[in-house]
Amino acid sequence: MPKDIGSMFENEISEELAAFGEPSYRAAQVFKWVQSGVKSFDEMTNVSKKLRKKLVENYYLSSAAIEKKLISDYDGTRKYLLSFHDGEAVESVLMQYHHGYTSCISTQVGCKMGCTFCATGKSGFSRNLTASEMLAQLRAEQEDAGIRISNIVLMGMGEPLDNFDNVVRFLKLVGDDKGLNIGMRHISLSTCGIVPKIYELADMKLQLTLSVSLHAPNDQIRSRTMPINRKYGIGELLKACRYYIDQTGRRISFEYAMIDGVNDSSANAQELASKLKGMLCHVNLIPVNTVGGTGYQKSRMDRIKSFIAVLERAGITATVRRTLGSDINASCGQLRRSYIKEEGSE
Repeated sequence: MPKDIGSMFENEISEELAAFGEPSYRAAQVFKWVQSGVKSFDEMTNVSKKLRKKLVENYYLSSAAIEKKLISDYDGTRKYLLSFHDGEAVESVLMQYHHGYTSCISTQVGCKMGCTFCATGKSGFSRNLTASEMLAQLRAEQEDAGIRISNIVLMGMGEPLDNFDNVVRFLKLVGDDKGLNIGMRHISLSTCGIVPKIYELADMKLQLTLSVSLHAPNDQIRSRTMPINRKYGIGELLKACRYYIDQTGRRISFEYAMIDGVNDSSANAQELASKLKGMLCHVNLIPVNTVGGTGYQKSRMDRIKSFIAVLERAGITATVRRTLGSDINASCGQLRRSYIKEEGSE
């Protein structure tokens, strides 16, 4: 069974090549080629044909093929459906801001978490993505758009902390100066709240931004909309968040989907403010996306403004997420569902 060389660190490649009797400097050459995104071992022009043959026989290079692409007429946001070697597909989104290009990538094929307002979980969970498959999403976007990505958001399909080891490996590889060289401070990781993994991530003291999908001010509402809360309640989650802040010195961003009549009242805002008061945090309000079968509607703008006012009076910074790609439904989950139906019909 060929090994995934694109998910290996340089020292791991060195150990692999040493078994073939190759000198240590070869590992640096091969690692640099792999992290540059070559699609074939034959592209490694300064590597001997003999070694290239061994690489072909023992390893594979991950790539992501564009199955479908949507481009927003409003702001140029690109939404991709990308497939891998086994036919599984995920979604990613490329967005342009004044500071550069941000890619929102997936970490799993599907999702296990079952959040009621999210389209991704409705098509089920297939498997985790490897670090090389996460990197492949970025390379596919860069090549297609002819740009360089400067910021990454792990907020596409899947729960990053449910694929912890592969995600951490990706974070280290994407920051390597022989590869994409994107630093931790330009990366945001979004989690629905797997508490033990938040502690584990905190202890690594990585300088990324942790975004926590909170979406409710109390356990009653959150357990109804986010099944993970039945295992790790809000109190336990916020305790882990405070630990993360203490360990890293980084501000946490709390994601809060504004759902009409569910979690958007002034009383909800006051309850949320009381729980977050004093924390180094920011609240990102997100008018909920319309997902078939949920019955959820986004909150009215006057309700959102009232919600923000309550939080700001308590000293908590809150903003409304800028909507990009609204005409192409840029939130993840919808394209893959249609792709699965098409594959099934074939």
